[in-house]
Amino acid sequence: MTAILELAGVAAAYGAAQVLHSIDLQVQPGGITVLLGANGAGKTTTLRAICNLMVRRSGRIRFDGRSLEGMATEDIVRLGIAHVPDGRGTFVDLTVEENLRLGAYTRRDKAGVMADFERLYGYFPRLSERSRQQAGTLSGGEQQMLAIARALMLRPRLLLLDEPSFGLAPMVVQDIFRILRTINRQEEVSILLVEQNAKMALSLADHAYMLETGTIVLEGPADVIGNNETVRRVYLGY
Repeated sequence: MTAILELAGVAAAYGAAQVLHSIDLQVQPGGITVLLGANGAGKTTTLRAICNLMVRRSGRIRFDGRSLEGMATEDIVRLGIAHVPDGRGTFVDLTVEENLRLGAYTRRDKAGVMADFERLYGYFPRLSERSRQQAGTLSGGEQQMLAIARALMLRPRLLLLDEPSFGLAPMVVQDIFRILRTINRQEEVSILLVEQNAKMALSLADHAYMLETGTIVLEGPADVIGNNETVRRVYLGY
């Protein structure tokens, strides 16, 4: 099966500070891949390199067989890659509905956009209840749901998620991960997930990579990685 996303020999830097060192990574169509690692390992930088966002990158990045070299971030988005950054990035002064409308800014199918409001409110009923409410007044979990829903308004084929569990209560995290699994299975949206909650992430993912100081040090099926002695001791607390 041809990967929907392929990174080969990718390096990335902020100015003179090199963060990624020739990493290779793949995401399969309809799959969920998790990228694990400590703070500062380069996980967020990997997502930014894919989107050509705020980093200087080199190496080869291909999406659905097409090179992303030289592409601006907005053009990468139009290909079908949606990025939910760390910190959620909602527009706090806008309502829930206005945030969702901004998520569909590249689309011209008005009927499809309206249908997607109902589709996403079905996944996230709390957002439906708060559709006229300013995003800044939502709870942390609701803001994370809004960030994910806004990204899905693009109708992406690949969803990049950066630490969706950060700062949230365990029950809220379980709810969000359950919804992500449903979206992945029902809509076949491929997911590349950056996450420090290794136990939860590995239970969701098909495949896993581990980054240390900008280098891939371990990769394989998620269940195999979850049974690795180092992963169990350092990341799972066993």
